Amino acid sequence: QVQLVESGGGLVQPGGSLRLSCAASGFTFSSVAMRWYRQAPGKERALVAAITKTDITNYADSVKGRFTISRDNAQNTVHLQMNSLKPEDTAVYYCNVWVLWTEYWGQGTQVTVSS
Repeated sequence: QVQLVESGGGLVQPGGSLRLSCAASGFTFSSVAMRWYRQAPGKERALVAAITKTDITNYADSVKGRFTISRDNAQNTVHLQMNSLKPEDTAVYYCNVWVLWTEYWGQGTQVTVSS
């Protein structure tokens, strides 16, 4: 079955960096696009970044120039490098994939940006 397991979240000061990882299994990783979403308290879940199977990337305006999504098809892993973090980046970050018309989510990893 499809599984997505996020890691790398934590507490970081404003201006700091974190690297999130999502380990995927149960499907042909190299054949699908992968996405990162986030959900802040009291807000709807929103798309942060996406990467296609051909490494084309897309970002939310709020993170352009600060976040970088990448994938390692040999390790079935997608990463989100987050630099210059701001308090408004505080959220639970989720890995997402569509496989055969079904959407899957990881359990999420908490990112807190605070001094």
